Amino acid sequence: MNTLENETKQLTQDCLNTIRCLSMDAVQQANSGHPGTPMELASIAYILWTKHLRYNPENPNWPNRDRVILSCGHACMLIYSILHLTGYKISLDDIKNFRQWESVTPGHNEYGVTPGIEATTGPLGQGVSNGVGIALAEKYLATLFNRPNYDVVDHYTYAICSDGDIMEGVAQESASIAGHLGLNKLIAIYSDNKITIDGTTDLTFSEDVGKRYEAYGWFVQRIDGNDLDAIDQAIIAAKAQSEKPSIIIARTNIGYGSPNKQDTSDAHGAPLGDEEIALTKKNLGWDPNKKFYVPSEVEEKYRKAIPRGKELELQWDKVYAAYAKEHHVPAAQYHSVLKRELPQDWDKNLPTFSPDETLATRQASGKVLQALAETFPTLIGGSADLSGSCNTEIKSSGSFAKGAEQNRNIRFGVREHAMGAILNGMALNGGVRPFGSTFLIFSDYMRPSIRLAALTPLPVTFVYTHDSIGLGEDGPTHQPIEQLSSLRAMPNLNVIRPCDANETVEAWKQAMLRNDGPTTIVLSRQKLATLDRTKVAPASGAAKGAYTLSEASNSSKIQIILIATGAEVHLALEAQTSLEKEGISTRVVSIPCWELFEQQDASYKQSVLPEEVTARVSIEAASPHGWEKWVGLKGKVIGLNHFGASAPAPILMEKFGFTAANIVNNAKELL
Repeated sequence: MNTLENETKQLTQDCLNTIRCLSMDAVQQANSGHPGTPMELASIAYILWTKHLRYNPENPNWPNRDRVILSCGHACMLIYSILHLTGYKISLDDIKNFRQWESVTPGHNEYGVTPGIEATTGPLGQGVSNGVGIALAEKYLATLFNRPNYDVVDHYTYAICSDGDIMEGVAQESASIAGHLGLNKLIAIYSDNKITIDGTTDLTFSEDVGKRYEAYGWFVQRIDGNDLDAIDQAIIAAKAQSEKPSIIIARTNIGYGSPNKQDTSDAHGAPLGDEEIALTKKNLGWDPNKKFYVPSEVEEKYRKAIPRGKELELQWDKVYAAYAKEHHVPAAQYHSVLKRELPQDWDKNLPTFSPDETLATRQASGKVLQALAETFPTLIGGSADLSGSCNTEIKSSGSFAKGAEQNRNIRFGVREHAMGAILNGMALNGGVRPFGSTFLIFSDYMRPSIRLAALTPLPVTFVYTHDSIGLGEDGPTHQPIEQLSSLRAMPNLNVIRPCDANETVEAWKQAMLRNDGPTTIVLSRQKLATLDRTKVAPASGAAKGAYTLSEASNSSKIQIILIATGAEVHLALEAQTSLEKEGISTRVVSIPCWELFEQQDASYKQSVLPEEVTARVSIEAASPHGWEKWVGLKGKVIGLNHFGASAPAPILMEKFGFTAANIVNNAKELL
């Protein structure tokens, strides 16, 4: 059927030009932004939002809505315009307030700020990868909750992307795994405009993108991105096939309609200017004197999305009600996981480790994960080809794969950056609690994804093992030094480095309890003794980020405080024994999570680190950066301001000063 049937060509053009002109006007008024890409994508947005998407503007969070990720977040005026026009709670004043303080129309689209925005994007390639995660989560939840005749989980994910997205490595990693897994409900629409900021794409970009995606295992179509019927038919074809993710390569024109800036980099990242806007509007058949103009017939056309969306949701509600009546247990569970509620008795199987057990915290973490998996069916994740080393394989499940989407072990391959972005997408979809793992040193490869998880924010758990020079012979390329302080510098990221198996249990508890941001759990390769909690404080103190692990013999007259994380807590306890033998009243504080400790009230902080005790020594086999916050101006920091070396871990610890004797000497110097 022809797209223009039952609709005048003029009305269609007005619908397209309203998007283009709103975008131009908003960028011009802000004197900042990116007008060119919204202008070129108007045709794609029009077809997608009026003919294909299942959504309800009055309930942006309807669980079974289709998702649209604008990976090229700089083009956000496109999506703000279409969301306003279709009836979301984005007013024309909001459009006029583009990029201004406390606006719901920020300079790149942000999840949770603007109704209808499905992901925070802008760093190119991330949104495409989020789309992979959303499509993966949809597959898993569909196999978990759907029943015959009841497809309560059944939605598509569309990722709108640009040349820059297609170039970025994270998108290539994600495209590879999406093709391998056959995520057929993922449809990428690539606006191939041949323009980058520096000029034309042939400066740096000459491969055949379609063939590359065919090699990844995608269904590839090439169309004219200005041909409405071609767009429509391509989306129909993409949805019709059931084996592969799809990419629609749409040849488009940046700055569409601009007489002097179309198909140039000048249309990308700056206002067109009043004169050029007037020329463009005239060229498009628009009144150049009208700003932020929405013709009444255009609004009427777009606002049909409201009754259509209500009806779509109502139909789904009826199916869900019948489903809940016939399958009340999975229905109740589905309702609960969408609200990010923890299952009843979710922590009942968590292990308690005895003092006679010696094991690496990565091993303890693996045992905790198995216990959580028993009561937490939507806990799903994996590793970047390191499940054995990171101890993150769920033993009761197989590998998530094409045709085996019921399984919970995701084999991300050696794709750390994509793993992080895919996990974020899974969390954005809702219903699952994703985790991913690799060595701490390789957190650097996925830092942009971690940052977006913290910014959005998303309850993703990042499990990082081999946490220090304690990994030994692999040497300085694999020994993290600056990673802990770097991660701690990131806002809204909880970094937990437990000292033994029972603190590891508490670390996982805190990760599962958190819904307002990501958590990193940082674990040892080397085996550590399990502390005897009848002799030191309970590990539950870790829930507050820091606690007095071992009190001084004279708690009313503490002379020195030793503060440590992870494996180095054991050295602090050894040093305490030596100092106490010499009559020096010494307290040991375990501080597995700085961020949680900072959230405690002043009285609790004072009880752990009394301000009158200024003689403090911190011990951590990592960069000393940041430790001055806890030791103060009169304290000492035992850390590493250089890279490691290749040798057995005990030798490295001795050579680099991580011994009880060195801690004792430093403590005495303070006194």
